[in-house]
Amino acid sequence: MQLATWNVNSIRARVDRVVAWLERTRVDVLALQETKCRDDQFPYLPFEAAGYEVAHVGTSQWNGVAIASKVGIDDVVVGFPGQPGFGDDGAAEARALGATCGGVRLWSLYVPNGRDLADPHYAYKLEWLAALRTTAAGWLEADPAAQIALAGDWNIAPLDTDVWDMAAFEGATHVSPAERAAFAAFADVGFADPVRDLVPGMFTYWDYKQLRFPRNEGMRIDFALTSPALRERVVGARIERNERKGKAPSDHVPVVLELAD
Repeated sequence: MQLATWNVNSIRARVDRVVAWLERTRVDVLALQETKCRDDQFPYLPFEAAGYEVAHVGTSQWNGVAIASKVGIDDVVVGFPGQPGFGDDGAAEARALGATCGGVRLWSLYVPNGRDLADPHYAYKLEWLAALRTTAAGWLEADPAAQIALAGDWNIAPLDTDVWDMAAFEGATHVSPAERAAFAAFADVGFADPVRDLVPGMFTYWDYKQLRFPRNEGMRIDFALTSPALRERVVGARIERNERKGKAPSDHVPVVLELAD
C-alpha cells in the first residue's frame, strides 16, 4: 500500500497534474492540502474516473484539505476534537480531515503558516499544534495498536538541515524554537517521521520566487508522521522532486510512504 501527502496549492489549477501522477504511480491514498476551493467547486469527476473516492472540506479560496483513496474511505471526520479557530467568529478553518482508508486512519493536515513571530496567526499556529498533539496522544492512549498517519504541510522545518540556509530565516517563522518544540512533541507521544531516515537530505518545498527551485533553495516542511503500529509497516519512502518541474507545478512535491500489506 502506498500513502502520500501533497500540498497542491489549488486543486482546480492542478487537477490534471495530480490525477496524472496518481494514474502513473498508482498511489493508493493521497492526502491533499491547500485545495483552495469550496466543496461544490472540487473537481471530483477526474478523480472518480481514475478510480478514487474523494472526501473534501473547503469553504473558500483559502485552505482546504482532501483525501483521495482507491482502497475505501470510511468514517470521514471534519476537524479534530479541540481544533481551535481563528478570526473574529472563532470558527475552525478547513485544515484537518480524517478518514479510514485500507485500515489506516489518515489525517490530511494543513498547519497554520504563522506569518510572523509577532502576528496573532503565530500564536494560533502554536495553539493549533498543541491541540492536535493532545488529541493524537489521546488516540494512542485509547488504542496503542491504532494505525494512524498525520500527513500534510506542517509549515515547520524541524532541523537546521531542513532549510537551505538558516541565515535566511533569522527571526522568521517555520524555524523558531517554539515551532520546533511543538513538532518534536509529537515524537514524545509516539509519532515518528519515517521518511527522514529513508530519504535524507531532501526538501519538499521551493518558493516560486527568485529561482529557488533551480538553486535548490528549499525547505522540508511536508511530513507523514506515523503511529508506532503503522511505523512497523513502513518499508520504503520517497519524495517526488520531479513534480516541482514542468508546467504550472505546485510549490510543494508529494511525499510517499510504502507500507507492507
